[in-house]
Amino acid sequence: MTERQRPPAEELYTEELANLARQDRGPKPPGWRLSPQAIRSFIMGDEKLGIRAKIVGQSSLRCLVTLATNRGLMLVGEPGTAKSLLSELLAAAICGTSTLTIQGSAATTEDQIRYSWNYALLLAEGPTPKALVPAPLYHAMKRGQLCRFEEITRCPLEVQDTLLSVLSDRVLAVPELPGEDGLVFATQGFNLIATANTRDRGVNEMSAALKRRFNFETVFPIDDLKTELALVKRESERWLKNSGVPEPLADDVLEVLVTTFRELRAGLTESGDATDRLSTPMSTAEAVSVAISVGVRAHFLRQDVANPADVVECLVGAAVKDNSEDRVKLKRYFEQRVSKRKGAHWKAFFDARKVLEK
Repeated sequence: MTERQRPPAEELYTEELANLARQDRGPKPPGWRLSPQAIRSFIMGDEKLGIRAKIVGQSSLRCLVTLATNRGLMLVGEPGTAKSLLSELLAAAICGTSTLTIQGSAATTEDQIRYSWNYALLLAEGPTPKALVPAPLYHAMKRGQLCRFEEITRCPLEVQDTLLSVLSDRVLAVPELPGEDGLVFATQGFNLIATANTRDRGVNEMSAALKRRFNFETVFPIDDLKTELALVKRESERWLKNSGVPEPLADDVLEVLVTTFRELRAGLTESGDATDRLSTPMSTAEAVSVAISVGVRAHFLRQDVANPADVVECLVGAAVKDNSEDRVKLKRYFEQRVSKRKGAHWKAFFDARKVLEK
């Protein structure tokens, strides 16, 4: 069989989840596969159980409390702060599947959230349960599982508000079907996890009525260099191996990459000097993506290990994109900040800045 590029969390961490289930003696909320204590170990890591941390921060603790109630969970934060990853891990640990997912966009419709119809059967037999095509929300309510709604604020307001009755009454009405067939009652274990980027604020602002049905949890960027370095190193090694690159990035290359991302994201150097912030979200997730590109570029194009010059080549597409002002800011960062750094790796990084002129 062809190996999947990105297996879902419940498949990627099958052994960890199975081991936790065998040892779990904690109380479980109705419909949950694991106790909150075991899920916390799964997400935050547990050295005694040999489980590594998958998320940095303590927000998952409050998330678990929310999901054990009848209120939905809303994860908000800057792009690339692992909101989607956190929602995926929570869903995998709580109900065993993270794939009941709705991707929010301007084109998202009610049919993609609730249900649609097999129109051939609808015309032949009329509205029947057999002609109904369940969407993720329908499946989650019926099975007692978690539904994930990614980037909910990208959806039009009228589409968002289809969740009001579901989150209030825990029932989904299908007006076309008669009697009990036209009502889907949420079973134990059902809940909703939504995510929203703070940079989308004001695009399709959620109604006050819908906000009241969610508990909000802000997911912040990693504030510690050492922690972020370790995370980027670990994730890039895993993805490079999957991409056929045997050599992980050297520590000095990772230092250049992660430090640059942190400083351009915060508008502040590690020593406390002000610098320009880019309009592009310089997130940890983006840093991992660039690290993978750096390793792939060096291995497949040069048959060599990656160096700081590769970082500049791959940084341009991630940081500048189509914003000419960001290119100017990045040039200024090299001249004012990178030029003063000590070490051969920083000098190589600075010397490769000519790429920015292209």
